[in-house]
Amino acid sequence: MNTSLTRRVLVVEDDKKIAQLLMDYLRNEGFEPKTVGDGHIALREIQTATPSAVILDLELPGLDGISICKAARNSTDVPILMLTARAEELDRIAGLDCGADDYMGKPFAPREVVARVRALIRRAEGRLVPGSSPWKVDEPNFRIAWRDQWLSLTRIEFLMLRMLLTRPGRVFTRAQIMDCVNIDGSEVNDRTIDSHIKNIRRKIEKVDPGFTCIATVYGVGYRFDVLD
Repeated sequence: MNTSLTRRVLVVEDDKKIAQLLMDYLRNEGFEPKTVGDGHIALREIQTATPSAVILDLELPGLDGISICKAARNSTDVPILMLTARAEELDRIAGLDCGADDYMGKPFAPREVVARVRALIRRAEGRLVPGSSPWKVDEPNFRIAWRDQWLSLTRIEFLMLRMLLTRPGRVFTRAQIMDCVNIDGSEVNDRTIDSHIKNIRRKIEKVDPGFTCIATVYGVGYRFDVLD
């Protein structure tokens, strides 16, 4: 990532008071924030200005947050933090299903928003690059190694772990994971997803006792955490 852009954050929020509050906190923490309140303008900004992270409200004039996120994911992997109504679990899941990396409910603590944004940028910069990570992925043979030790993974477990590895810090819903691994007519559901995750964790801990890297996001899905 271009270091000159690593602190540029786009705030997509039509409530001027909320937008200004986020701008002030981001600026005080060393970021270079910019705000837009219209969905169509926001999408053009994401696609052309290459921000380092986006804070995206769900309800917007012109184009809603879900539509913006879906369209943006066709051309960019920019980290997206979705702002949703706290009480609406379906909104949170819909945001993650469309490609958002994280979500926060309103009302929110501005300092936590800044911390989440910083973490998303850090994790985006730490996405796995061949030869630069203690994880090794052998695509042809469906193998993944942690610290040079190959894990004894099934085909589905390989696909699941590879999916999580490619986007550290992003929360994947169970529906997204099922879409990834449901190949060759395999029957995969919520319970089998949870069971496979349990097996993956166990196999990782077998080669590295006490090491954990897959976090459960209760009611939603799972997230791979990079080492800080």
